[in-house]
Amino acid sequence: MALKTSANQARQIAEIILKGFRKHFRLFQQVTARARQRFEQADWQAYQQDSSERIQFYDLRVNETISLLRQQLPAECLNEPLWQQVKQHYLEYLLFHPQAELAETFYNSVFCRLFARKYFHNQNIFVESTLDKQHLPAPIASVYQSYFPAQDGLKQSIRNIIAAFGFNTPFIDLEHDIRCVLRSFISQSSHGAFPVHLLRLDILHTPFFRNKAAYLVGRVVTPQGQQPFIIPLLHAEGKGLYLDTLLTDPEQMSIIFGFSRAYFMVQCPVPSALVHFLRELLPHKTLAELYAAIGLHKQGKTEFYRELLTHLERSRDRFVAAPGIRGMVMMVFTLPSFPYVFKVIRDTFSETKQFDRATVKARYQLVKQHDRVGRMADTLEYSDVALPKARFTPELLQELQDSIAGSLQIEDELVVIKHLYIERRMTPLNLYLEQASTADKASIMDDYGTAIKEMIAANIFPGDMLLKNFGVTRHKRVVFYDYDEVQYLLDVNFRSLPKVDSFEAALEAEANCWAAPGDVFPEQMATFVTPGAEIRDMLFSKHPELLDAGYWRQKQYRIRQGLVEDIFPYPQAMRFCHLYPE
Repeated sequence: MALKTSANQARQIAEIILKGFRKHFRLFQQVTARARQRFEQADWQAYQQDSSERIQFYDLRVNETISLLRQQLPAECLNEPLWQQVKQHYLEYLLFHPQAELAETFYNSVFCRLFARKYFHNQNIFVESTLDKQHLPAPIASVYQSYFPAQDGLKQSIRNIIAAFGFNTPFIDLEHDIRCVLRSFISQSSHGAFPVHLLRLDILHTPFFRNKAAYLVGRVVTPQGQQPFIIPLLHAEGKGLYLDTLLTDPEQMSIIFGFSRAYFMVQCPVPSALVHFLRELLPHKTLAELYAAIGLHKQGKTEFYRELLTHLERSRDRFVAAPGIRGMVMMVFTLPSFPYVFKVIRDTFSETKQFDRATVKARYQLVKQHDRVGRMADTLEYSDVALPKARFTPELLQELQDSIAGSLQIEDELVVIKHLYIERRMTPLNLYLEQASTADKASIMDDYGTAIKEMIAANIFPGDMLLKNFGVTRHKRVVFYDYDEVQYLLDVNFRSLPKVDSFEAALEAEANCWAAPGDVFPEQMATFVTPGAEIRDMLFSKHPELLDAGYWRQKQYRIRQGLVEDIFPYPQAMRFCHLYPE
């Protein structure tokens, strides 16, 4: 339809944008719904493909909507007064919309690609959400089902919960699993043992799918409060389904919903209600973190930006350069009172970095769309971010002007950064080791080795494995965060150094060994990654195979065979097969 230059024009524009959002969310839900079938059929590669493709859906639909608007809009329609009317009409459509906050974000994306940054204020876009957090589109109770052991007994209530999910694949031994759940709950319960008439079980309607697991999420409500829990459900190929463990520890639950893991596939017709239920279970998680965790990463970006603006209003400290060794590709700064780092691609790289800006952006996108297996930090990517100039120290501002001038613009009292990545702040591993006790060093280097193994099992080669490129989270987990040299494991050629009989001869062999582009010698980890003898011994006493090129080639072989390895987001010792061997 051709748009008319009339009073109806604003409404027609609003309708086109909302139609674009509806198409996006419909397709998003369709691919999300396939996760159940992938799980039941143990089709892990198809699941990974769906998960990767789903991340691209949003930008495709935004671009389609913009293209349609440009085809149908006269040039003079790109004016601010008209679009303020558009926003008002759009608001009317969102009053009882089940995905109102997502539709707001979609509107923002369309507007911000049509207009210059100076128009980005609340009269034109949804800088502040109109969604009243006290009056959600649907009550929180709409996303879960309650079960009452006083009526059916505790075992039967658990049977009813499992039956309600309607999995088409049979269980191997559900009665055994239920006994394990009950034993585990009694041993972990923070509220003690309650008679069944004092218990209520609230379970989210849909499972959370990720990688090779389905997670059942809920809470036990007692007179003393509530006990959140997660039950991971696994598929033993060729055998059937089984409940793997019961997680009630807030720290373990937080890790499962953490920033270093792939987004869940979970059906959520009313995302705000689901997110607010999750926040009751995980009160330390922000709205941004929870929206991202359930796959709505664009909404996560919106909520994060609002959180940043609120924090800037309530704090007084200033941005400074992030602690640690300066990166050769990224300039990194932070606000000490805010637990994130801000990363900008430098204008020029060191001569040792044989790639360009486009390559860096592509590698960050690779990680975004890949399974991060709990070992790679998620990144939030923004364009034209305006921050108060007064909140930068003079030293940092000068360093930014020297290193990222091509991405920097100063407008009066604002510092505008054209392209910015934001990640959760961690303690750089090399700095952590400087302050750690001997026992903590040994533990964290063991986890560093495990992190490397889990990444390569997921077809990721970190490239630069120096300790400064890894961080330590508050849960004492090692997470990779420097992606400028990351690539698929299958694209690397692993070779062995010539056999020698002394350390000095090994150094000489390294110096004289000819290498083609793409060749990697794992033995070099001993000298380049861990130059200190103490740290080296701690790592390779637990993970000697990392020095063996054959080990890396075996991982490549398994990936080529289509094998997807099990990587658990909780300790092996917590699994029922270890807790209750029978």
